[in-house]
Amino acid sequence: MQDLLNQIRAASRANLFYVALMSALALPDICGALESPNGQANGQRYAEWFDRHVAPSYPRTLTGRDCYNFRCSMLHQGRMQHPASSFERIFFVEPSAARNVFHNNVFNRALNINVRIFVEDIVVAAEKWLAAASKTAQFQANYPLFVSRHADGLLPYIAGLPVIG
Repeated sequence: MQDLLNQIRAASRANLFYVALMSALALPDICGALESPNGQANGQRYAEWFDRHVAPSYPRTLTGRDCYNFRCSMLHQGRMQHPASSFERIFFVEPSAARNVFHNNVFNRALNINVRIFVEDIVVAAEKWLAAASKTAQFQANYPLFVSRHADGLLPYIAGLPVIG
């Protein structure tokens, strides 16, 4: 899983903000599924995981339910608005050479978040969660099914080539 977290962070640092943001939005689903009894993700698990691990960095603004709604609209429709959101829209400011950092503000019912800070907040939360969760029986039962990179292939299917499987 650390490979995935490293790649999300690398995408953000390379200013690949669509890739970084969409990938970061998937992390609460992945983490929630890995710690669940049946290994499956759902909206309630997403929101609960986000509320425990990320929302403390967004007091009075972004809840797990709002982030889940945003994730659904962004990943499934490519939209920044969701009809059930507390905000008219969520928009992400890209880091720039400007000295001002615009992050975690509400402007006219729209939530503004700095994309690089948001991605890093979720990645750091996932890393902290992983350190603790990896020791649990539930995680250990689900993790063998987690996607991973195999540098020398995935036997008995393919050998000698790096694959993700």
